[in-house]
Amino acid sequence: MTLNHNATLKGRIIGAYGRQYEVRIGEGTADSTLLMCSPRGKKSLYACGDEVEVEPSGSSQGVIQTLIPRRSLFFRANAFKEKLIAANVTQVVIVVATEPGFNDELLIRCLCAVESQNLTGLIVLNKCDLTTHLQRGRDLLAPFTRLGHPVLEVNAQSGNLDVLRGHLTGQISLLFGQSGMGKTTLTNALVTEAVAKTGIVSDVLNSGKHTTTHARWYDLPGGGALIDSPGLEAFGLSHLSREEIENGFREFRSLRGHCRFRDCQHDHEPHCAFRTAFTSGAIDSRRFEVFQTLLAEHRNQPKLF
Repeated sequence: MTLNHNATLKGRIIGAYGRQYEVRIGEGTADSTLLMCSPRGKKSLYACGDEVEVEPSGSSQGVIQTLIPRRSLFFRANAFKEKLIAANVTQVVIVVATEPGFNDELLIRCLCAVESQNLTGLIVLNKCDLTTHLQRGRDLLAPFTRLGHPVLEVNAQSGNLDVLRGHLTGQISLLFGQSGMGKTTLTNALVTEAVAKTGIVSDVLNSGKHTTTHARWYDLPGGGALIDSPGLEAFGLSHLSREEIENGFREFRSLRGHCRFRDCQHDHEPHCAFRTAFTSGAIDSRRFEVFQTLLAEHRNQPKLF
């Protein structure tokens, strides 16, 4: 593609590397080209998947001028900062594994963010060929399947991923989860041109070493795209309101508005519909524990958003 340095061109960010962004111009055309772009000014508020307008400043460089309105933005936040992860995704694929053990609280928090954005969520239990802890993984995921969250069991090493491919076709999917779950291996198996490197799981720490350090967009052969993202060990939800947190738990939606007090914190208040459902056994104890943790964080942390 011949670039006009006096024109503003539309593109998509397919790689986010700090303050440097790989932008594809002419998406979907035979002569698409890539520019390494920087934001104008000091702020860098872009994410992989964003659609932007850029001004070329050289044969392979440019400056981001405008952010085109997003259809979705998936991010995490604590009381002091937010971390943009991916934009314009339609589905979040949360990868957990039989080994090393996965953090179910992190999974609950991720799904809360997914539900609050009205995105499709898909849980993938990877490394199912490692059968020693397979049943433990299934047991941890049982409360999610009972709530209707789809769970797929896969083995990325075998390459038998046809069912997962069917869920990805036509979607813009974010591959997400903690370190060591095999996201990069899944990406390499699903996308033939992927060049991501796999890492070695640390037996000592029972967690994976970070192998993907930046979010990267890959086109899928059957249509749609996959965004591989860095592994993480924490997922703050300071940007969500109390109502959004409540709505992020499917089992609580029908209970909202049925507590005795309008400002019920679902802790020790009398006639709390949430606690009544919990004590009756209708609510999973682990999910209710994490829910109360999120409400406590919401009450106690200073808000910058």
